[in-house]
Amino acid sequence: MTEPVFSRIAIIGVGLIGSSIARGAREYGVAGEIVLFDANPDVRMRAGTLGLGTIAATLEAAVDGADCVILCVPVGALGGAAAGAVPAMKDGAILTDVGSVKGEAARALEAASDGRIHVIPGHPIAGTEQSGPEAGFPTLFQGAWHILTPVEGNVPGAEDALARLSAFWRGLGAKVETMDAARHDRVLAITSHLPHLIAFNIVATAFDMETVERGEVVKYSAGGFRDFTRIAASDPVMWRDVFLNNRDAVLECLGRFSEDLAALQRAIRWGDGDTLMREFTRARTIRKAIIDAGQDSASVNFGRNVPKAEE
Repeated sequence: MTEPVFSRIAIIGVGLIGSSIARGAREYGVAGEIVLFDANPDVRMRAGTLGLGTIAATLEAAVDGADCVILCVPVGALGGAAAGAVPAMKDGAILTDVGSVKGEAARALEAASDGRIHVIPGHPIAGTEQSGPEAGFPTLFQGAWHILTPVEGNVPGAEDALARLSAFWRGLGAKVETMDAARHDRVLAITSHLPHLIAFNIVATAFDMETVERGEVVKYSAGGFRDFTRIAASDPVMWRDVFLNNRDAVLECLGRFSEDLAALQRAIRWGDGDTLMREFTRARTIRKAIIDAGQDSASVNFGRNVPKAEE
């Protein structure tokens, strides 16, 4: 069995990501004792029923003695969670998170730090549209990227702390990379945040169109629209906080997207087939690059193998 990277970890927030970390840490042996806390009593009860680890009654009890504290809460709740956790953490422990906006995460975690702990914000680029402690599974991070954006500090052992946290995520199957927080937020704005915003909008638009019956939208939904609905089913609290806390990068990408969309609109209006062909062909090369990089499968109808109803 693999020697644990951390003797004790505390997971704060037991949703999809938090419960997946708990399951993975136990299955792959990268943590000894796993302690969990969630502000919602019902979630704590459900997590306890699932046997994800030791369920603490308070935030302070959860982080007491932990080598690593992982905040798995929405970005907007990071400040409060960090402020509550830090005073009860032991000297030299690691405080990290899993939020998809790293600039704001760094500010929230740093503001709570008292100079005794290592602040290392992080973001696993993995997930599903499901939420809650029942949604987690141990292989969620297998082959996924985990980006760390370390905060400069004067706490002794910073390099060792970064190495241990990296080893922990590699033990869960992730590929780890360090990055500047601002760069992370620019990259994720176009690869994750903007696609989610478009999905939320196009699904809402389809249901709001007066010329389309809602029943027909559901009955005749094609693969492309179904993909959008899957993304749009993601946790609204989490995504509200993402857009409010990464607004500059998202608005920059949205402006560029709006300009490009207007160009396609003009091409359609004026029957400019050459422009459409050029842009569609260029877009196909991105899909091929993603498949070649192992980020998705080229399987036919991938992800849409819905069993047919019995006749």
